[in-house]
Amino acid sequence: MAEDLHQQLQALRDHLDSNPPITEEEREELNNLIADVELKMSAENAGLSDPSLIDGVKLAVERFEVAHPTTAGTLRNIMQSLANMGI
Repeated sequence: MAEDLHQQLQALRDHLDSNPPITEEEREELNNLIADVELKMSAENAGLSDPSLIDGVKLAVERFEVAHPTTAGTLRNIMQSLANMGI
């Protein structure tokens, strides 16, 4: 499951690197979200869980789903992987 999540985070990074038509603020928000997920994954490995992480991803999905459906889809996959991992 963690491998799936890593692949989805990389897909999101790759998408951002392809310069989609998003604002610099949106790009920064997504990069911060990626960093948060990676940090929480490290904490999860140490036995610490933070349920607010899924809430943050869910908010990002809601923000991006109309104007950036591909990004929102990737975020949904990340959210599902986190849920499957019990985070």
